[in-house]
Amino acid sequence: MDHPYFTTFVLVAGLVTAVVAQWRGWRPSLRTALVVGIGLRLILLISASADSWQPVDFAEGFKPAGLAILHHQDPVLATQGSWHFLPMIPYFYALALATGLPWEIAGRLCTIIADVVLIALVGKLAGRKYEPMARFQYACNPIALLIAVIHAQVEPVALVFLVGAYIVARSTRALEDSSFRGPGAMKAAWAGALFGFALSAKSWPIILLPVLLAMLPTWRQRLYGLCAAGAVPVFFLVTLPLVVDTSWANMLNVARYLGEVRPIIGEWGWTAVMTGGDWQLAATAAKIGQVVLYSTILLVMWLWWRSDRIDQTSAILLAFMVVTPRMGAQYLLWFVPFLCARPTRWSRPAMTLGAIWAGLGYIYLTQFDDNGWWKNHEWWAISSVAVIPFLVLAMPWSRRVSRPAKDVTVPETELVSAT
Repeated sequence: MDHPYFTTFVLVAGLVTAVVAQWRGWRPSLRTALVVGIGLRLILLISASADSWQPVDFAEGFKPAGLAILHHQDPVLATQGSWHFLPMIPYFYALALATGLPWEIAGRLCTIIADVVLIALVGKLAGRKYEPMARFQYACNPIALLIAVIHAQVEPVALVFLVGAYIVARSTRALEDSSFRGPGAMKAAWAGALFGFALSAKSWPIILLPVLLAMLPTWRQRLYGLCAAGAVPVFFLVTLPLVVDTSWANMLNVARYLGEVRPIIGEWGWTAVMTGGDWQLAATAAKIGQVVLYSTILLVMWLWWRSDRIDQTSAILLAFMVVTPRMGAQYLLWFVPFLCARPTRWSRPAMTLGAIWAGLGYIYLTQFDDNGWWKNHEWWAISSVAVIPFLVLAMPWSRRVSRPAKDVTVPETELVSAT
C-alpha cells in the first residue's frame, strides 16, 4: 500500500467520529449519514484505485471473472477456480468494465454502492428509536470501509440483500397480525428472493436461512420464502448458457463448488496457533473444524431461539468467527450491520479490535516484500486469538431469552455502555 498513513488516518477518523457521536448522543439525519459515509468511501476509493498495491484476489480472481463474462467465457473455468461462486457478481463486474473504467475503480463500484445502501438499511433494521445512531455507526465503521473499498470483497453485496430480506420478513409478520394475508404471502416471497440474491453473491448466508424462515409467521409463507430463496440461485445458474459458452457439466461443477470448503487453515484463531501462522492445506483439521463449526452454530441457534432474530443472527455470526477453522479478514464484516443495529456492551471494543487486526493485515503487512509478508503474517495470524475473547463478550448474552417488540429498541443502559 502506497499511502498507509493517509489510509490509517481516514479509518481512525471514521472510528473517532462514530465514538463521539454515540458518546454525545447525536441523532444524525439520513442525509448526514449518507454524506459522511459516501465521503469516507470516495476518499478511500481515490486512494485505493491509484495504489500500486491491489489485493491478490481482487486483481487475479475478480477481474478475470468479469473479463470472462465480457468474452462469453465461463468465469469458473477462466479463473481456474479462483472464482467459484455463481455468476451474479461477475455480471456486475462485466457491466462496470464495459463502461471503460479502469478495473481499480470498476471492480469496487458494486461493493461501494451496496455498502452505501447498507447505511440506510442498517437504520431500518434497528427500528425507529435507534435508527439515526445505527446508520451513522455503520457509515463510519472502519471494518466496512476496509472490506468494501480497500479489499473490495463482495461481502457488502451479500449483506445488503440479507439485511433487506430481514426487513421485509419482519414487515410480513406485521401484515399477518393485521390479517392482510395476501400481501403477507407476497412479502414472504420477496424476503426469500432477497435472501436468494444474498446467497448468489456469497455462499455463507445459507447458515442464516432457518433464522429468516423463522421470522415469517406461517408455514405457508415459509414455504413461499424457501422456494423463492432457492429459485434465485438456480436462475443465475441456468442463465450461464445464455451469456457464456459453457456446458451442463460446468454448471454442475459450479453448484458443487458452492457446497465445498477449501481446506486452507492457519489464518485465524486456533488453526493459526496450530500452524504457527502459516497457511496449510490440512484436510483432517479442516473437517474436524467444520464439524465443530456447524455444531456450534446449531447450539447457538438453539440457545438464542427465543431472542430477537437480529440478536440471534449476531450470536450465530460471532460464534462462527470464534470457532471457524478457515477465515478471511472480510468475514469480520458479517456481524457488523447486526451489531450496529442492536449493540451490546462489548460490541464497540470487539469491532474496534477487529478493525485493528484487519487493518494491520491490509495496511502494515503490505509494506513488505513477499518474504517480509510471510514472516509478519505468522505473528499477525496468531494475534487473532486476542480478538476472539471480545467477540465472545460481544454476543447478546443478556438478551438471550427475551423477544422484544417489533419496532426494535435497545435499552438505554446498553447504549451508554456500548460507547
